Amino acid sequence: MIETPVQASRGPGVARAVDCEHAAAAVDVDRVSRTFTRGRQTAVQALADVSLHAGDGEIVAVVGPSGCGKSTLLELICGLQRPDAGTVRCAPAALMPQRDLLLPWASALDNAALALRAGGIGREPARELARPWLARFGLGEFERTRPAQLSGGMRQRVSFLRSLLAGKPVLALDEPFAALDAITRAEMQGWLDQALTAEPRTVVLVTHDVEEAVLLGDRVIVLSERPGRVVASVEVGLARPRRRADPAVVALRERVLAALGVSG
Repeated sequence: MIETPVQASRGPGVARAVDCEHAAAAVDVDRVSRTFTRGRQTAVQALADVSLHAGDGEIVAVVGPSGCGKSTLLELICGLQRPDAGTVRCAPAALMPQRDLLLPWASALDNAALALRAGGIGREPARELARPWLARFGLGEFERTRPAQLSGGMRQRVSFLRSLLAGKPVLALDEPFAALDAITRAEMQGWLDQALTAEPRTVVLVTHDVEEAVLLGDRVIVLSERPGRVVASVEVGLARPRRRADPAVVALRERVLAALGVSG
């Protein structure tokens, strides 16, 4: 989560800034590059000259091949990494990683309330604040249940609620449904669409699932093989909720696949 701006050093080939307070858009990534060097290994460039912008309440989905820097992009947006070049400006953001990372010894209620506890709220007040949200997310009868007794979809709901209760205007979702079976994943996509309609946030969603990107996103950003570069930006422009069988959804899916170099 981002609380304050992090300033990177100035100079040729390095980031100008990571600024969480003064973004024209909720998320503004401008010509960002990121390279990693591990020990004596050859440097690996994850991202090259990437630009991405998300307005207030907009859902931007990011797709691309494995290893193209999608998760790195989310960590840059959330201030967990600094770019080597370019600028990242954003409103305060909460990251929901691919794994739910729920505390196994804590109940669903206490896991959901963890973000409130981290913000300085006491245990009982945090529980009281989180309890009605758990009910809204269809988990009211499971508030005392520990993660091991919850289904995969329920665990992801708790994880998403924890991110939502962090109170940040931007949510960075990293493959939130990747570990779920196909039926549960489809159910969770519909559930997330409804949740974000009821509680709008600016969202940057990383996914390998092109159909998921079209179903949930207002815009789909397509990255190339590593180093990730933006090769297409596809406006979705369809009313919600969206149906997989809708010819317009199918056509957009094919368009994104074509940008990835994959035939449908």
